[in-house]
Parts: sequence; C-alpha cells; structure tokens
Amino acid sequence: MTQAIVAVFCIVYLGMILGGLPHLQLDRTGVALLGAIALIGMEALSLEDAARSIHLPTLIILFAFMVVSAQMRLGGFYDWVTLRLTHSALSPPLLLGALIFVVAALAAVFSNDIVCLAVAPVLIDACRERKLDPLPYLLALACAANIGSAATLIGNPQNMLIGQTLQLSFAGYFLDAAAPVLAGLFVVWGLLVGRVRARGAAVAVALPAPAPATGPSPARAALDRWQSAKGLAVGGLTLALVSTLAGNLFIVGSIANIIVVDAAARRGVPISWRCHARVGIPVTLATLALTAGYLALRMAAGA
Repeated sequence: MTQAIVAVFCIVYLGMILGGLPHLQLDRTGVALLGAIALIGMEALSLEDAARSIHLPTLIILFAFMVVSAQMRLGGFYDWVTLRLTHSALSPPLLLGALIFVVAALAAVFSNDIVCLAVAPVLIDACRERKLDPLPYLLALACAANIGSAATLIGNPQNMLIGQTLQLSFAGYFLDAAAPVLAGLFVVWGLLVGRVRARGAAVAVALPAPAPATGPSPARAALDRWQSAKGLAVGGLTLALVSTLAGNLFIVGSIANIIVVDAAARRGVPISWRCHARVGIPVTLATLALTAGYLALRMAAGA
C-alpha cells in the first residue's frame, strides 16, 4: 500500500510540474483531482477521512475573500491597477519594481491566488502592447504575490489555517513579518531587473522521519516557560513565513504559481518549470536566509 501511495504522489507531482500527463487530456487541476480519487479508490484514505482533512473555517474565509475580490474584479479594479502600471512612463526596470510592490500589497490583503488569477491575463496583454516580453513580469507577479501574502494572516490559505489554529495576533504577526517580506521583495526585483537590463527591455525568458533511537535517551532539560514561550512565538511566525516563502521554489509550490503559468500558457507565453526554477530557487533561498537571519536576531534580542 505504501508503495502505491508513493507512486500516486510521484505521478501527481510530475503532472503538476509538466502541466499534465501524457495521453491524458488533464490540466494540473485534473491531475490533482485524479490523484485524490486514486487514493480514495485504493482505500488508502476513506471518504470520511478525506472530508475531515478539510479545514472548514479556512475555506469559509478564503471563499469570503474570493467573493469580495470577484466583486472588485467585476468592477475593473485589478484591470485598472495593472493598466495604470503598465501604461505609465516608467522604464522597464522601474515598472518591474512597481509591479512587484503593488502586487505584494494586494496579495497581503486579498490573497495571492486571487490576485494572480485577476492580474496575469491583463498583465500579459498590457506587456505586449508596450512591446515588452511578458515573461519576467509574470515571474515577478508569481514571486511577489507569494512573498507579499506572507505579510498578513489573510494573505494565503496556509496563513489563514496557521493563524486560526494558533490564535495568532493579526497586528503582531504583521509587525514581525514586515521586515523579511520587504527584504524578499527587493531580492526578487534585484534578481529580475538584471535580466531585464541585460536583454534591453525584457527577459525572453520534507524531511524523513527520524530513525528510532537505539541508545539510552538523552537527559531532558527542565521546562523554561519564558524560553518556551519565545520559541512558540517565533515558531507561529516561522511556520507561516517559511511555508509561504518556500512556495516560490517550484511551480507546484503554490497555487499562485500554477495560476500564473496556466494564464500565460493560454496566451501563448509558455513558462517551463526550468524557466521558473531559475528565478524561483534563488528567490526562495535568499528570502529564507533573510528570514532566518531576522528571526535569529529577534531571538537574540529577547534572550
């Protein structure tokens, strides 16, 4: 059974990376749904267990934001913002920076997936009107949406889940997350702007379970409530930040990435997993390093 589950997992992730499976008319959503059906069909997971794995409060919050954002989309808000940016007199490098910070601000409030869904199609068309290659701007959209969404507890589904489960303070989390998020946005701009300038106007572009202990158990330290409280506080923050920032690593790391890639493909701008990884991997490593350094300073200051 374990081998079958691993096989399903690998096939699903391969399909998510490639955008589909050979000889099957399925997109990434279809591949994921097929994998879930396979697990239930082979009785690796019962239908009741599958239903219980859904966190209803998070889905309700996400649905509420989708309703609000849908109203804004129907009202032309996202189109207006995107067109104001792309039709401005900014040079391509400055346009890239403006896009990154505007998208990050929107994702922090209205959820990264929704922002990518609304902005990507308009962005592609607007870039073509300006004779700009849309690829670097689409990569900037996906990365900035992921990083910006880490700034608040309502920026993405995982933050919503973590915030509700751990009862985190909205304002407290924002104040802690703001610095690494801001630094991460500058990293994205720095990585992409060099490629923009180099090409003139655009770029054509889980840890295994620990082994059981065989020797005597090490001595356990006495509980230190102050140190434990600090660790937990930094850990609600660490889990939310890292789970979001790591989403930039590969296309399958977040729904926002998949939305941008699919929207680009429908408009004839293919983004391969290699192309995304060339930006996503350094962005992820840099932002995680910045976050680790920031949290280490926080813990040292409170020691």
